[in-house]
Amino acid sequence: MFMAPDPGLLRLRLSLRAVLGIGLAVALSELAGLSLPASITGGLTALLALFTVGDATVRGQAVTTALLPAVGFPVLALAAVLHAVPTVRDAVWLAVVLGGVYARRWGPRGHALGIFAFMTFFITQFLHAVPAQLPQLYAAMTLSLAASSAVRFGAWCIERRTPAPVAPAPPTGRGLARPTTRQAFQATAACAFAIAAGQILSHERWYWAVGTAWWIFVNTSSRGETLVRGFRRVLGTVIGIAVGLVIAVPLDGAAAPTAGLVAVCVFGIFYAAAVSYTWMMLAVTVMAGLLYGLLGVLDPGLLLLRVLETGAGALGAALAVLLVLPVTTHATTDAWIGRALHCVHACTSEAAARLAGSPAADPARHVAELESLLGRVRLSLAPLVHPLAPLRARRTRARQVVELLDRCALEVRGLASVAADPDASHDERLAAACSRVEAAVEALTGPAAARAGIDVPALAAHPAVGEQALTHLHGLEQALKALAEPLRSRSITVA
Repeated sequence: MFMAPDPGLLRLRLSLRAVLGIGLAVALSELAGLSLPASITGGLTALLALFTVGDATVRGQAVTTALLPAVGFPVLALAAVLHAVPTVRDAVWLAVVLGGVYARRWGPRGHALGIFAFMTFFITQFLHAVPAQLPQLYAAMTLSLAASSAVRFGAWCIERRTPAPVAPAPPTGRGLARPTTRQAFQATAACAFAIAAGQILSHERWYWAVGTAWWIFVNTSSRGETLVRGFRRVLGTVIGIAVGLVIAVPLDGAAAPTAGLVAVCVFGIFYAAAVSYTWMMLAVTVMAGLLYGLLGVLDPGLLLLRVLETGAGALGAALAVLLVLPVTTHATTDAWIGRALHCVHACTSEAAARLAGSPAADPARHVAELESLLGRVRLSLAPLVHPLAPLRARRTRARQVVELLDRCALEVRGLASVAADPDASHDERLAAACSRVEAAVEALTGPAAARAGIDVPALAAHPAVGEQALTHLHGLEQALKALAEPLRSRSITVA
């Protein structure tokens, strides 16, 4: 986690801002004289607002943040009122799960609102909130959203000083083939199993199984990804429980050291989220143990129960992706690799046009998109490159694909840099080389039979104007030629 690259120290700054925003939210709740459960609600509300709201623009983020109470307040009231009616409560929570996942079809805003609705229900179970506590919980939510927004959009608006990331659209479909619709049914089935299994394990802490099942489905799109994410969640939880036994249990809810360690956990959640789900879950688990200590209910038996509930939720998610409208890793990976290769094609075309003298051509925007798409390819291939993946040959081919796509990205970045140079001139060989690259991409993204016939000719070195661009195109051609071999076999991905 600490060795992962952090360009511009963005992860560090986001993590520090989260600690500041959440700390301010809790401080305001305490100064307002709210109860401990209300202050915890406020802190978790601020965490969710800072963690889940991810619109492409600052204005969009502000609008989504303002809409959070519109879904959070009604769900909070329902969860509190139905606390004593388990059957209806469970049915309503499953409806929230279905709607929350389905809302992802409306992009980052639907994604954030769906998570907030689910987690509001979860927080109510975590605190065993009842209707009499609603006024204080509403006040804590409102204060916390105001505090975290003041930090995010005012005092420390990082987004205004960094370009918005390009978020690739997920593969589309119709009806049950639409990813959000399919996942809505899968997540609902997984959470239904988790409710039943969780309540067998504990009538008081059953909701941890439901939370596990829900979060495993966030940012996954195939059964392979979901299974790997479930494994990492269980692993992070087990390690977090071990750390909690050493740190949280001895503290026994002591306010000052607990608050300091919770701040460290918040930092860890945000710092690890983009690079290691296991580390993030370790931080989440330790933080949960510390909060239980503040509430005066922490003991080693509770931490052991947390592991069992997490396992039940992970099992529910695994059964759901295997049995309910399953989508293979193969189909998902093919889609993302195809999008990445088409992006290479587009960038090459724009670079060629720019080198030919077109001022409107801009390969840079495609370079940014390619980086984002390659991140999605790596996530999709994670089940194959995982150290515990049993099929060594597939693991080798998957790693070849990742390495060669990274090489393509390197050459594309170099080509775009050359094209941006105002002194770059057109060379007749550039058009020919670009055409060969485009033909290679079309062959790679065409039928499997066409991939076997790819033959990208080598480009002889020739010192002339535009030689640097030709060098990058030559490297790109060779990487595409090498990609034909692992992509030729449909066994590259998990069936």
